[in-house]
Amino acid sequence: MTSLPPQPLSPLDGRYRAAVSGLADYLSEAGLNRARVEVEVEWLIALTDRSLFGTTPLSDGDKTRLRALYVDFGQDEIDWLAAKEAVTRHDVKAIEYLVRDRLTTLGLDGIAELTHFAATSEDINSASYGLTVKRAVERVWLPKLRSVIEKLRGLAIEHRDAAMLSRTHGQPATPSTMGKELAVFAWRLERVAAQIEGGEYLAKFSGATGTWSAHLAAEPSVDWPELSRGFIEGLGIGFNVLTTQIESHDWQVELYDRARHAGGILHNLATDVWTYISLGFFSQIPVAGATGSSTMPHKINPIRFENAEANLEIAGGLFATLASTLVTSRMQRDLTDSTTQRNIGVAFGHSLLALDNLERGLGEISLAQPVLDADLDANWEVLAEAIQTVVRAEIAAGRSRITDPYALLKDLTRGRRVGGPELAEFVRGLDIGDAAKERLLALTPATYTGLASRLVDELG
Repeated sequence: MTSLPPQPLSPLDGRYRAAVSGLADYLSEAGLNRARVEVEVEWLIALTDRSLFGTTPLSDGDKTRLRALYVDFGQDEIDWLAAKEAVTRHDVKAIEYLVRDRLTTLGLDGIAELTHFAATSEDINSASYGLTVKRAVERVWLPKLRSVIEKLRGLAIEHRDAAMLSRTHGQPATPSTMGKELAVFAWRLERVAAQIEGGEYLAKFSGATGTWSAHLAAEPSVDWPELSRGFIEGLGIGFNVLTTQIESHDWQVELYDRARHAGGILHNLATDVWTYISLGFFSQIPVAGATGSSTMPHKINPIRFENAEANLEIAGGLFATLASTLVTSRMQRDLTDSTTQRNIGVAFGHSLLALDNLERGLGEISLAQPVLDADLDANWEVLAEAIQTVVRAEIAAGRSRITDPYALLKDLTRGRRVGGPELAEFVRGLDIGDAAKERLLALTPATYTGLASRLVDELG
């Protein structure tokens, strides 16, 4: 058997590439290296802007040419870095050499020694991860999450009055509406999305053990913590002043825990919609040319929700590992975070793939109201809750002498089906006021939905 030509090992880079490619611009190795070049270049500019060590501020033209190193970062730089790292065996050192090489090309050799000045690799990396993760989340992942929330919001509004039989513990229960049930998921996801949007992205820039020791040795008169803060905040991320060699990654732990939390809610959504499809509450809209089963031509499988379910489980496991590993670093630094962080894109990739499937799946279902109506009509016993509650109110108001109304209704309905006529006959014989009796006789399972429709308005 011959060997295959080079193949992607991860399905994210093969079968599912189209769905997740937006993340690769930030969370790939190339995306990280581009951000590293950006941080190195902007640090050079920050130092020369302050005329440190005998330099003068660069002209606007020189700054533009220098910034082109990351603005126009492409295949040539990717290949150059790969070749250099094969020699240096150090990814950040290769970045430094790239910047130095390009400074020579630009005729800016005079500031070459300020490349990577007083910086440890983690200064560059923490800023680079802050930038890449922030951009990936805000520009790719969150918009897709928001799209799913908006899809749910639209379906909730559309089906706000679509009465359905609820199932608690899998058993018939007080009716709701499909719109209200979908609104619950939109409400839950909106809350977590807001937490993620309000999260921090932090970096440190304080040298080998977070003390600015080399900086002070080179120039004691500079307020290095303030300079570093201004530099990092100028990149658009937050500054962590008190660290070891590494930025402590707590912001990442918080983010990945919240992303995992969102994934748990989405997993719940996927399994619930899958179940509604199984019950016939939703029918699936056929996609032209698609095959549901290799042997059963009639089938339309709920693959979007099954795919989402599985990928959310993978993403959740990865997010949990990221959070539990990155929270710890031995003494002033160990390297467990390095290889762990290279899987950030994999975790968000599986999550984004799930979101893509959910978004598409929610657009390929149609509510089968006749099925919901038949389900409600077959379960009149769910009105037992309303009847016993009204009887209790009548007793409290002095309009009934019934004792233990709960037991009375349990004897009538528990473990057996009760039809509408039988229930109506039972209500007519109750010792309660006429107004209460009329309210109960007017109830049907389809109208016993309380404030379900109105609650959809809480989505705003």
